[in-house]
Amino acid sequence: MPIDVEVVATSSLGDRSYLAHDGRVAVVVDPQRDIDRVLLLAGRLGVRVTHVAETHLHNDYVSGGLALARVTGAAYLVAGGEKVGFDRVPVADGDEIAVSDRMRLRVLATAGHTFNHVSYVLDGQEGPEGVFTGGSLLFGSTGRTDLLGREHAHDLAHHQHTSARRLADVLPDGARVWPTHGFGSFCSATQSDATTSTIGREKAANPVLRLEADDFVETTLAGLDAYPAYYAHMGVRNADGADLVDLTPVRTADPAELQARLRAGEWIVDLRSRTAFARRHLTGTVSIGLDGAMSTWVGWLVPWDAPITLLGDTADQVGEAQRELARIGIDRPVAAATGQPDRWAGGDEARLADLTTATFADLAAAGAGRTPGEPPHPDVVLDVRLTGEWRAGHLDGAVHIPLPELPARIGDVPDGVVWVHCQSGYRSSIAASLLLAAGRRVVSIDDDFDGAAKAGLAVVR
Repeated sequence: MPIDVEVVATSSLGDRSYLAHDGRVAVVVDPQRDIDRVLLLAGRLGVRVTHVAETHLHNDYVSGGLALARVTGAAYLVAGGEKVGFDRVPVADGDEIAVSDRMRLRVLATAGHTFNHVSYVLDGQEGPEGVFTGGSLLFGSTGRTDLLGREHAHDLAHHQHTSARRLADVLPDGARVWPTHGFGSFCSATQSDATTSTIGREKAANPVLRLEADDFVETTLAGLDAYPAYYAHMGVRNADGADLVDLTPVRTADPAELQARLRAGEWIVDLRSRTAFARRHLTGTVSIGLDGAMSTWVGWLVPWDAPITLLGDTADQVGEAQRELARIGIDRPVAAATGQPDRWAGGDEARLADLTTATFADLAAAGAGRTPGEPPHPDVVLDVRLTGEWRAGHLDGAVHIPLPELPARIGDVPDGVVWVHCQSGYRSSIAASLLLAAGRRVVSIDDDFDGAAKAGLAVVR
C-alpha cells in the first residue's frame, strides 16, 4: 500500500495536524489537544500510531502530542534543543527515523518561526513524498517570526528565509508541502486561499522563495500585526507538557447564579449567532458566537484564568465550545446554561435586552439625516479592526480602537450613540456587546466593509 497522509483540520484556529500511514503503522504530526479525533481516525484506518512528531513548541494551541504518545505508547519526537519537562526522543538536523520498512522521516533544522523549529521529510520507498513544515514554509507565506519577542523577530526572519530556501533546494518540485499553520492562524505572517501545494508551486509563488533575504525580512516585519494575548501562555504550557483533557459536561448554572456572576463582573459568553444575540440576550453577557473564531477571541479578550460561563442553544453547542477552548488551554468553564434568554433571566424581562443592527447603507443614510430616529443618529463611528486593516482603508472620521484593546479602553470611546463596525460583522457584535454591558447606546453594523464605499461613505486609504 502506498503512503497516505490524512489531514486533521482545526479550522477555528487555522491549523492542520497530519496522520501519515502505510496501512499498518502511522506517524502523527503536530496533534491538537483533543486527541480523540486522531484516535478515532487511526481506528477507522486500522493503523497503529507508533510515532508522534512536533515541528516546534506551538504558540497558538496546547499540543496533544505528549498525551497521544502516552496513550498509544508511541515515540514522541521533539527537537533536542527545546527545554521540556517530560521524556521525549530528542531529534536534530540530519536524524532519520524509520517509522516502518516503507516509511521514514528525515529531520531538517528549519529555524525561523522558532529557534529550534524542525521540519520532517516523509520518505517512501521511491523517495520523498513531501515535507511537514510546521510554521516554516506555508502555502504562499511563512510562519511569523515575532512570537518569541519583537527583539528576536529580525534574526528569526533571516533564519526563516534561509530555512525555506533550504527546503526548496533539498526537495524535488513535486514534493508535497504539509504546513501546520496558514489557514487563518495568527501564526502565519500572511494568509493564502490555497488548500494544497508542492515545493514547485511555492517556488513560483511564495515571496520567501522569490525575494532576496533583506527584502523578505523588511516585507515580513512590516506586515506583522497583533496576535492573540493567550499566545503568551501556550509555549510555556507545551514545554511543561499537557495531560489528557477533560471534556465532560460542566455544571449547569441557574438564573440566580448567572445573575450573581454578572454582578461579580465575570465573563458570561453567549455562543449563539450574533443575529440571535441581537434579537434577545441576557443583559451584561458578551456575544462571541461559535460560528466564528470563538476560542481565539475568548482567549484574546478574557483575562487569563478568569472564570468563564458559557451560554448556548444546546448542550452540543456548549460541548463544542468546551472543546475549542481546551485547545488553547482553557480547560474547564466554571458553569454553563442552555436554552433561551427567557430561561436564563428566570422570566424577568428587566434582565433581557436587544441590540440594534444596521448596514453601511443605513449608516450613510443616518449620517445624512434621511432616517427618522431608528437606528439612532451616529455620534461616533467606531472601527474595531486590527491596525493593519485600518491602515489599508477606513471610514473618514471614524475612531479606531482594535477589539483586543476595547475592554481596557471603553472609557476612550467618545460620548453619544456608537455605531461600531469591523470587516464582516462578527467582531462588531463582540464590541457592541461589550459597549452595551458598559451602559452605552450602540448600533452594530452587521455588514461587509467592502460595501462601505458603495454605500457612499468616504473611505480613507
